[in-house]
Amino acid sequence: MSVTAEEIYGTYPYFLEPGAAELRRSGQTRTHFLATGGMTGGAYAMIDETASRGETVPLHRHAEDVESLYVIEGELSVYIDALPCHIAGPGAFAHFAPGTVHGFRVESETARYLLLTTPRHGEFYRAIARPPCGPGEGPDEPVDEATVMRACRDYAVEFIAPFPEAGMGAGRGGPSSAACPDSSSSASRSH
Repeated sequence: MSVTAEEIYGTYPYFLEPGAAELRRSGQTRTHFLATGGMTGGAYAMIDETASRGETVPLHRHAEDVESLYVIEGELSVYIDALPCHIAGPGAFAHFAPGTVHGFRVESETARYLLLTTPRHGEFYRAIARPPCGPGEGPDEPVDEATVMRACRDYAVEFIAPFPEAGMGAGRGGPSSAACPDSSSSASRSH
């Protein structure tokens, strides 16, 4: 009698062609769900995002969920707890342990990055984004702040502060003296 991976691990093998992943939108950010907890037997979630200059994830933390970020294209300012701000280009990697205050801002025209996180935090991403309306990827829609705040409560994401401007940095619980370059516009989302 043979046993399948789905029976042993609660998961199954799959392959996604480019563009086949579930797409959702939040402001100008396009979020593709490459792997969800349901697809990985509860092991992890992997998200592929593309965002425009000025799109910002404010300083926040999630006490029980880990998250890692890998930059594929473009440039981000990344804040991690008491560390100095980092300018992250292609190939840069950041890991946010549970409870770590973190956030980032897109500095280049566009940026594309992967997020590897827990299934629950992957569901948070789904909750703050909407399916595209209209043909293709649909038009940009404003970020729905009420939806984001409800998702923060539902998925235990704690908002700490807006993303620091130039001359400020992230420290435990808020700004410190480390600086990243300023961005001319700032559209905010919370992760």
